Amino acid sequence: MRSHPPQVDESEIDFSAIRAQGAGGQNVNKVSSAVHLRYDIPASSLPDDVKERLLALRDSRITQEGVFVLKAQTHRTQEMNRADALARLQAVVDSVAEAPRVRRATKPTYGSKQRRLEGKSQRAQVKRLRGPVRD
Repeated sequence: MRSHPPQVDESEIDFSAIRAQGAGGQNVNKVSSAVHLRYDIPASSLPDDVKERLLALRDSRITQEGVFVLKAQTHRTQEMNRADALARLQAVVDSVAEAPRVRRATKPTYGSKQRRLEGKSQRAQVKRLRGPVRD
């Protein structure tokens, strides 16, 4: 039974509007349409196990203090960039929401060992036949 992933509380997110980089004509120089998102993971209301897995991610967007920093500037409007940043943050939280399954080591079966050894001996026979011809 799968439970739904925890939702990020918007009140815990710090949004700031900044000017977008790159091409865009006159509009890009006048309007602060890009959004800078900051999310403090240790201070958030997420469950402790999810926080732990988030902080364990090897992601360059997570600072040493555990703050997730994201910049969204693909859209022309600040509202759309804000929604995009929120969706991207939620996607990262969703990716670590479920604990990874524990791998249990298993032994190869008797049949798989026999098939492996049979394949090895056939290959050895092929290589033996490639050698010089003896009378």
